[in-house]
Amino acid sequence: MNPNEAGRAPADVRMSPTDDLHWMRRALALARRGMGRTCPNPMVGAVLVRDGQRVGQGWHHRAGLPHAEIEAIRDAHSHGHDLRGATLYVTLEPCSTHGRTPPCTDAILAARIGRVVVAATDPNPAHAGRGLDLLRNAGIRVEAGLLAEAATELNVGFNHWILHNTPFVTLKAGLTLDGKIATRTGESRWITNARSRLDVMRLRRAHDAMVVGIGTVLADNPRLTIRLADREHSPLRVVVDTHARTPLEAGLLNDAFQSRTRIVVGESAPQDRVQQLRERVQVWVAPERDGRVDLQWLMGELGRHPVTRLLVEGGGTLHAAFLADHLAQRIRFYYAPMVVGGSHAPRAVAGPGFQTLTEIPRLGRIRHRFFGDDLMVEAELTAP
Repeated sequence: MNPNEAGRAPADVRMSPTDDLHWMRRALALARRGMGRTCPNPMVGAVLVRDGQRVGQGWHHRAGLPHAEIEAIRDAHSHGHDLRGATLYVTLEPCSTHGRTPPCTDAILAARIGRVVVAATDPNPAHAGRGLDLLRNAGIRVEAGLLAEAATELNVGFNHWILHNTPFVTLKAGLTLDGKIATRTGESRWITNARSRLDVMRLRRAHDAMVVGIGTVLADNPRLTIRLADREHSPLRVVVDTHARTPLEAGLLNDAFQSRTRIVVGESAPQDRVQQLRERVQVWVAPERDGRVDLQWLMGELGRHPVTRLLVEGGGTLHAAFLADHLAQRIRFYYAPMVVGGSHAPRAVAGPGFQTLTEIPRLGRIRHRFFGDDLMVEAELTAP
């Protein structure tokens, strides 16, 4: 007998496929409670079930704190439950290496759990499947892949960051049916309705950082805050400002979250303006390419901080630059039922545009949803 199996009760085999779906959905719901708080770690939820009853549950609250599996095991033990033979449902493959916390596989083995059902495997090729093999070799029944797509989408930013060391980038815009984000006089509040704007607040909460261009700062003086009851999480706020033109009275430089603001200037920015900005917020000096901040450099810098998910809120010039440099992975556009018209009204995507159809990024996995009369369209971007 494998020494790790000593004292292990047989796995609870009375669970049906319907039961498995129910408990994994519960684990996914728990994982979402960590949204916006776990960076650079993934969101993970876990549920322990024995004799058809939930005996423990948990989720990863924050980087450096116990993982979801540990939370669930502690929850069960705090209520006096014996976990021998129990089934553990977890949304991501348990870790098998020692990081800020000990390996979760050690705790699973120590608890004598009999069966582990996993949604998604570890996205790191160096670790993928390692934890599952370790558990199988110790005599635990292991099943993987249940609701894997939902679990993978939950951590799309983490997965991308692990593989590329740069954030997963979403371009977001609220626009009219003819692609305008304001009238020719600059009026833009509000193009989209209240339900769309509420969804944007939720979208911001799911990201580690938001970025706008200097044109948006000068035109709208945005705050880029999360106007929800839960305001504990404040994503990093980034302004791409090649020539250091951000006004010193801008809201981003003078509110309660100014410590979460970064102004990214180019190497050619006037030093006196850079110093004035540095007296209020952190300033990053970036190399320039074609007279503007090198966005590829910025992606690497954000990845090092670390930022796993980046929301680009424009305006049109910045959106165009991300598309031209093939730095975005997703778009999320909210279309309002109106037409502004006019050749001088700002567009959601500006710049010179692509010269040929073969250069244009393609859209896939297109999804849509209505928020009242507004239509939200989300799609994945792929290189041509």
